[in-house]
Amino acid sequence: MTAPDLHAAADVIELAQGVVGKAIRHLAANGGPDRHQTLAYDLAHAAAQVETARSLLDYGGKGEVEAKITCAFTADMVHDLISRLAGREALWGLEVAPLKSAHPFLATYRDPAFIASLANTAGPRHLDSEFEMVQDTFRSFADNEIKPRAEHVHRYNEDVPEEIIAGLAEMGVFGLSVPAEYGGYSEGGDGEYIGMVVATEELSRGSLGIGGSLITRPEILTRALVHGGTEEQKQQWLPKLATAEVMAAVAVTEPDYGSDVAGLKVTATRATGPGGADGWVINGVKTWCTFGGRADVLMLLARTDPDRSKTHRGLSMFIVPKPRGTGHGFEFTQDADGGFAGGKLEGRAIDTIGYRGMHSYEIALDNWWVPAENLIGGDAGLGKGVYYQMQDFENVRLQTAARAVGVMQAAYEAALDYAQNRTVFGSSIIDYELTQVKLGRMAVLIQAGRQFSYAVARLMAKGEGAMEASMVKAYVCKAAEWVAREAMQIHGGFGYAEEYSVSRLYVDARVLSIFEGADETLCLKVIARRLCDNANA
Repeated sequence: MTAPDLHAAADVIELAQGVVGKAIRHLAANGGPDRHQTLAYDLAHAAAQVETARSLLDYGGKGEVEAKITCAFTADMVHDLISRLAGREALWGLEVAPLKSAHPFLATYRDPAFIASLANTAGPRHLDSEFEMVQDTFRSFADNEIKPRAEHVHRYNEDVPEEIIAGLAEMGVFGLSVPAEYGGYSEGGDGEYIGMVVATEELSRGSLGIGGSLITRPEILTRALVHGGTEEQKQQWLPKLATAEVMAAVAVTEPDYGSDVAGLKVTATRATGPGGADGWVINGVKTWCTFGGRADVLMLLARTDPDRSKTHRGLSMFIVPKPRGTGHGFEFTQDADGGFAGGKLEGRAIDTIGYRGMHSYEIALDNWWVPAENLIGGDAGLGKGVYYQMQDFENVRLQTAARAVGVMQAAYEAALDYAQNRTVFGSSIIDYELTQVKLGRMAVLIQAGRQFSYAVARLMAKGEGAMEASMVKAYVCKAAEWVAREAMQIHGGFGYAEEYSVSRLYVDARVLSIFEGADETLCLKVIARRLCDNANA
């Protein structure tokens, strides 16, 4: 059996890093991402894969299995890089076959026998004991509470069961990012970020729609309040978020504006409310507001300055209370009082092929009044809404990568179990080389994504890692699509049947590259742009 060679892997990673770096400098010197979008997109993904491989080197030094996974992923990364640039070397500013010296490494570690040997080798995670306890706790909850309900909720497009929300609240998951002085469990450092990644993966392994995504929305509002809220707002809202007394949804996207938030049209105008109280009335339509029915409050971005030339500087963030709704639609009205005409809030769920349970809503607000104290940051927060939203972008991207790892892990486990128990042409599916190679590559991609997520979490705990958070989201979410697809393929016709969980995992995996920053926007507007800025620095 081929022995892993980490020194050779490090040399190949350095070679790939040099090739990508040269291409980035070429892109930066020739118009940048806006002029060469295809090149920028490929470079963003290539850079993300190189960084994933680089982050695995420490992991590879912890044992033979870890070293095999590192070598296998490095070879996979270089193969993908060669595929991206072949025939486009001039566009990349490179000579033909710039990675030819890596071919002996690829021949060794892309050998089917080597990859097949990893088919049933998940690899240790190397978590500290406290995080192993987090993993065990949330895995148990996912197995006992989430998994038994996941298929029913998905197939019948139902709501997240209240007992799951209550169970997670009791475990403290909604308080992971709430500072301890406000009733949460965050004391900063690695614990906050690694704990979030581990918990999110395990819950997503149970279900993306009714498990792993539940903690994202309150966390976005939590971080906005921690970074920009007044002390009164922190005292009022953070303890309630930590205990799930208040569940939140995020209302930013509009029918005509997604990632391009500078053009948002929903307005907030000063108005007197019940009893003569100062406040704002909100008008307009938000869309893709996940969990917007069940949520108690919306974290809503609105235009408070009618001068549209100010773009994002005219946008502010509000906490918008609302009654809880159930099912696929709701309509609420506010009582008229004094000089205030009662407002109306209507929502309808957008039917989706997967990611069911939380439901994403289109929400129309007609003179919906909110008190002045619900403007995040108070008057000092006017025009800072995008800034408050950005406070959690990197964290949400890391969290989404963890969700992707959880979905991949579930798909891999389902495929491995099916392969071990299904017989075709007189042999178990697991005995076929092609099945083993598919499973081996799955195991490698999953562990690579997991370890890169841990590495990014440690960076973010130090106030760094913004670029890496975008990279891990871009890479791991694309990898999840391949893993889920091949897991379905291993099931054959049964993979297309709703009675097997792998069909749900497949459609759930597809959303990962779309939400929390569409892959193309993330690569062109964030990763490639920052890479070019760094090249020009």
